[in-house]
Amino acid sequence: MKDIKQGARIYFIGIGGISMNGLARLAKHAGFVVGGSDNHPSERTAILEEQGIKIYYPQVASNIDDFKPDYLVKTAAILPDNKEVSRANELGLQIFDRAEFLGAFTRTYKNVINVSGTHGKTTTTSMISLMLIDEGLDPTVHLGADLDIFGGTVKAGSEDLLVSEACEFNRSFLNFSSTTAVITNIDHDHVDCYPTIEDVIDVFARFIRLVDDNGYVVVSGHDKNIAKAVEEAKEYFASAGRSFPQIIACATDDAVCEVTGAVAGCRAENITFNDGLPSFDIVFDQETRIDVQLRIPGSHNISNALNAAAAAYVNGATPDAIRNALNSFAGADGRYTVKGKYKGCDVVVDYAHHPTAARATIEAASNMPHNDILVVFQPLTFNRTKLLFDDYVSSLLPCKKVLFAEIFSDRESDTLGMSSKMISDKINEQGGDAEFYEDREELKKRIDELIRPGDIILILGPEDIRTLGDELCPEK
Repeated sequence: MKDIKQGARIYFIGIGGISMNGLARLAKHAGFVVGGSDNHPSERTAILEEQGIKIYYPQVASNIDDFKPDYLVKTAAILPDNKEVSRANELGLQIFDRAEFLGAFTRTYKNVINVSGTHGKTTTTSMISLMLIDEGLDPTVHLGADLDIFGGTVKAGSEDLLVSEACEFNRSFLNFSSTTAVITNIDHDHVDCYPTIEDVIDVFARFIRLVDDNGYVVVSGHDKNIAKAVEEAKEYFASAGRSFPQIIACATDDAVCEVTGAVAGCRAENITFNDGLPSFDIVFDQETRIDVQLRIPGSHNISNALNAAAAAYVNGATPDAIRNALNSFAGADGRYTVKGKYKGCDVVVDYAHHPTAARATIEAASNMPHNDILVVFQPLTFNRTKLLFDDYVSSLLPCKKVLFAEIFSDRESDTLGMSSKMISDKINEQGGDAEFYEDREELKKRIDELIRPGDIILILGPEDIRTLGDELCPEK
């Protein structure tokens, strides 16, 4: 790896976390000596230990002296006064932020597909990966969620091709270089980093700047915010005397795209729904047509499939591989995941914590066979809830019934005076039907009172609330 010596000893603080766990596995595959720490053993740490990775519990200074790392990798959740960080600083060791380490990792690959966007990153990254695997290209893959066939969040593969999820939080994806960059959409999110939508657009423009001149930028063609980011990036390329990468716009119609000023080069035609599942043709420039039947619901997943198909196609996937992957893909963990049955109801969990994502997921569920839909919702972070309060209300107001859990945040100490109860009250003021529950057991009792066989229990939000799906369906 550039900037990191070959065969180095690398220590991951918080190695049980979903992202750090995957990075540790990829680092071991790349030939580094890997160790790390966590406060408690878990299923994820057990898997790493089975692979011969030394893990320390809990996080204490002596771990650093025992493992003798060359480098440490940490996340933003690890505070500066962490005992292992303090000891590493005393010894003068180099400490990488998770995103810095992942960025260095991307630079070791000949071809890198980085998938960005406010919504749909994990699904799109998964789809691309499966298309390339079906083609026999053996990509290395880094995801933001578990995928069953990987047995985790990563797949260790070829050194020639990396497919990685690129998150804009805290500008982390500005550490990544791309030969193909995918932007699924641009919405106002991570408001603690980006006070305005203009700030979000600007950081995506900067992300585009990091694409190879001979590379590709795959985008949702009708996203006006993407169009602004592309124009801003083009100005930079022109001023730097660089050639702008080839843009591939994707759309579900043949109207002129805001991003390119032309009809999309990758389109969905003949869209129909069978029991809520989309069926359509993917058309590349009228020359190649691929018939697809998705196993995951929602119009938004048609867009995800188009972006994935375009990125995979220009990286060597054939129409047959694209078709096979999309027709078999059942979704990544926490993205419209059917956990099982509870008292005759389908229990579905989804990470849709943002108002836009919640609206799309509720729409997808409404097209599935059901009697009623009971939505259980938990907002993520107080800052986001405050800034997007009215959007939360409008996205959840049409639901027949919404049960709210309290806002979850693991990186804020100030509630900003916000509570899920405020959203619930505002929905009721506007004629909706919402209830707020601080107590988990009371929430579960209320679910029991409301449901009947044939309903869908739709649990939306961060992992904290999605674990309710496991409680209701301990065995899938």
